[in-house]
Amino acid sequence: MGELAAIWIKRAKRGKMDPAQSATLVAGRGLVGNADQGRRRQVTLIEEEVWRALMDRLDADAPPTARRANLMVRGISLRSSRGRVLRIGGCRVRVRGETMPCERMDEAVPGLQAAMREDPWSGGAFAEVLDDGEIRVGDPVAWLDDDPDTLPGQTRTSKARSLAP
Repeated sequence: MGELAAIWIKRAKRGKMDPAQSATLVAGRGLVGNADQGRRRQVTLIEEEVWRALMDRLDADAPPTARRANLMVRGISLRSSRGRVLRIGGCRVRVRGETMPCERMDEAVPGLQAAMREDPWSGGAFAEVLDDGEIRVGDPVAWLDDDPDTLPGQTRTSKARSLAP
């Protein structure tokens, strides 16, 4: 199990990434107050460990806000997660794909875009929001399909009801 390490909300396209201790997710839309709403990329995620490894590799010290992702997770891998459902606190998001690094990465750290492209999924992931709810820094983060008693989209309670005679 991992943890939600940070939350950022982008007020405008190419705008500043505002840190937050909590945020509200809206199913089918994304983060309340975030500039990107309702498309396939409703929320973006990066891994703290991958970001630190990239900074070490490039001998850089850029803040993770340079990646321009909404959520930073710790202790959980996003690699090859397309289609998987991630629980963040009491909410679920479905990963739709890998976030490909753009030229803005090189504005933050020369060579960052190439370094991210060399290692698939190091740019993070984008996801659609499945549940309304509040998330907070420190919330537990886990893949639902890693729990053999829980199928994606089901809680233990709904699974038990569906199996009842």
